[in-house]
Amino acid sequence: MKLNRQLITAAGMALVVGMLMAPEDGDARGKRQGGGGGQQAGMSTVIANLPMQELSAEEELGLAKMREEEKLARDVYQVLYEKWHQPIFSNIARSEQQHMSAVKVILDKYDMSDPVVDSTVGVFTDPELQELYHALVSRGEQSLVDALQVGATIEDLDIKDLYTLLEQTDNIDIRTVYQNLAKGSRNHMRAFVYQLSLQGASYEAQFLTAEQIIDIVTSDRERGRVDENGVQVSSNKGAGRMRRAPIDILMK
Repeated sequence: MKLNRQLITAAGMALVVGMLMAPEDGDARGKRQGGGGGQQAGMSTVIANLPMQELSAEEELGLAKMREEEKLARDVYQVLYEKWHQPIFSNIARSEQQHMSAVKVILDKYDMSDPVVDSTVGVFTDPELQELYHALVSRGEQSLVDALQVGATIEDLDIKDLYTLLEQTDNIDIRTVYQNLAKGSRNHMRAFVYQLSLQGASYEAQFLTAEQIIDIVTSDRERGRVDENGVQVSSNKGAGRMRRAPIDILMK
């Protein structure tokens, strides 16, 4: 499957990032190991306590899409970890499982059918996601740099789709889930681009604009839970600190 690579700007800018903000050891993972269960339980309670609102057909389609798209991320990262044995893939795969679970809470709340009928790695209901999975794995197995670029590509797509879905819903519970997923995906993007910089490589934006990617990777890692508007309502003081490194952004 050919990835939908849009032109980034009218001038066709390419994003090249050198040394970016580096998470401390263990913080490149989407969530700290051992801390995810409590965070997920907390999110489930929050979602359950928010009011139920009527779902549109568009909202239902969006939820089904995001449930499988988060599975796509989880599955690709699990395969790439087996290939390259880099902790970033296993750590973020665990975070993607939490993202899947967060969407499942909404599906259950509204008694919607789950498109993930088979949790086996690499199995999807959506034929386009099935094809995309094979394309991403094939590329990611070529080299570690390719694998890291695949990771950044997945997060790029995920953030873009979440931003679009946020514009299509006014349901507080759905927006809360999407905002927290987008926050996590931005943190994942920061981690992948940083790891690419350590390999002397870069990431070129494909779905978001170059300016949006720059804004994400040059800003601090986001902590804690956010509300339906993306405003932080809780913090995780033990989540680790960020080390800042020199930033070198070249516009081709």
